[in-house]
Amino acid sequence: MRQGVSKLRLAVLGASGATGRLVVAAAVRSGYEVVALVRRPGSLRPAEHVHEVVWPDVEDAATLAAALAGADAVISALGGAEKGPTTVCTDAMRTAIPAMTTAGVARLVAVSAHGVLETHDGSLYSRAAWLGVGERMQDKETMEPLITASALEWTIVRPPMLKDGPATGRYRVGDDLPIRLWHTIGRADLADFLVEEAAGARFVHRHPRIHR
Repeated sequence: MRQGVSKLRLAVLGASGATGRLVVAAAVRSGYEVVALVRRPGSLRPAEHVHEVVWPDVEDAATLAAALAGADAVISALGGAEKGPTTVCTDAMRTAIPAMTTAGVARLVAVSAHGVLETHDGSLYSRAAWLGVGERMQDKETMEPLITASALEWTIVRPPMLKDGPATGRYRVGDDLPIRLWHTIGRADLADFLVEEAAGARFVHRHPRIHR
């Protein structure tokens, strides 16, 4: 946290997405200032402590670096296109990592997915995930090495399938938490954890998994 400043300031990438909106709401409930990066103006309902910044081009490093000035941490809730090839998570990290360095922001919490890299194995869950949303899994798989090769204080969160619904506060988190075919996590619970981790930094340089 910035010296002499008591209110945490979080920047949220993908703030207008299904998970990103909940991250913004969770951060505000926690009493934090939020810089919400969105593709289109007016994507979010105006709210106290939320500062919307339009960032339509994920390769626009100057706009992002300016938006991140004064932030304490960045949460990436980017998910990519529902169908077809997508590289938005990878492309955004190619821009965000140097932009964070320019802005002097060291803390990054990024949403990835269980089933990438070393968890891209023969398990039923991994096979089903790649069969169902392989393009999005590939994007996460190429995103992660960019983050881990950086000098940032990163945390990469690997959830299973995301579900909608109210937060329950009942979920498990761990580095080696088994993920089975039937495991899911609510977006609201995931959002709460992302905000908590951005502030608390329990899993720095780790890949926590989370499920109900």
